[in-house]
Amino acid sequence: MTAATERTSDGARPATPAHPDILAVARDQVLERGQGLSEQQVLEVLRLGDDRLEELLGLAHEVRMRWCGPEVEVEGIVSVKTGGCPEDCHFCSQSGRFPTPVRSAWLDIPGLVEAARQTAATGATEFCIVAAVRGPDARLLSQVRAGIEAIRAEPETRDINIACSLGMLTQEQVDELAEMGVHRYNHNLETARSHFPLVVTTHTWEERWNTLRMVRDAGMEVCCGGIIGMGESLEQRAEFAAQLAALEPDEVPLNFLIPQPGTPYADYDVVEGPDALRVVGAFRLALPRTILRFAGGRELTLGDLGAKQGMVGGINAIIVGNYLTNLGRPAQQDLDMLDELKMPIKALNETL
Repeated sequence: MTAATERTSDGARPATPAHPDILAVARDQVLERGQGLSEQQVLEVLRLGDDRLEELLGLAHEVRMRWCGPEVEVEGIVSVKTGGCPEDCHFCSQSGRFPTPVRSAWLDIPGLVEAARQTAATGATEFCIVAAVRGPDARLLSQVRAGIEAIRAEPETRDINIACSLGMLTQEQVDELAEMGVHRYNHNLETARSHFPLVVTTHTWEERWNTLRMVRDAGMEVCCGGIIGMGESLEQRAEFAAQLAALEPDEVPLNFLIPQPGTPYADYDVVEGPDALRVVGAFRLALPRTILRFAGGRELTLGDLGAKQGMVGGINAIIVGNYLTNLGRPAQQDLDMLDELKMPIKALNETL
């Protein structure tokens, strides 16, 4: 007798076992045991309807509170070298390969110090120095070293944690940045490995991964995230979450595509708010202990109300002020939002 014709002793067919509800599974697996969702489980979450969104965000917030605590890490970023990048990242207005309005420019040391001072004044614990390059040359590393020394010399900024995002690194460059006292290094994988060749052709996903491995081995914290809304499928979003979980980064910045004039993605649609919030909740359930940071595009995608939903839906870090080539909200608006939500800003001594 085949399985299709098997019957119970009273002649009835046995009931087909119900597929376990993914949020019930996540409550036990992630909230209670601290084990992140698998790729297939993340995909199930991303496929939930809008009617389950509030439930998802509520669970993600519980996970964040249990495994990360109530504090929010605040960070400011500044570009020390803008535009003229030789790479062809299709989302980026700083690529020299596309006819965008962005032009190459360098920030001097006093400007770098002033940016750090303004960031520190918000109560931020992290200040990230960013450059639009494939990787740093001797001039850029010299500028970064001088900038760090100048920031450390100022009473208002000497204690802030300094992060860097300078592209792909050699082992010698990793060692030099560690010697400078760089606290955290950001290098985004941007998207799932299977989707990456459609986003960037001038370097590989594996090259980025190798930089991150060297950074971790050198003792710096790893910051690695990406951009949602670059034509990837739900399956690839789930793949990306699983690949980030395998990397075990200290921080994951979540960006949502801002279509940039002149780039190949200039006409892409902005991610819908519910889809963005599903990503926030799903990534928190995949990465229960990781700093999950709101980054670029949240204002365009979510607005004020959606940002609040994200903050009570798994997010526990935020970039305040402007981004690299896009204006953000005034920093005080985000600080007021955190105050309204009664979310304390992480103190500097908690990040050391």
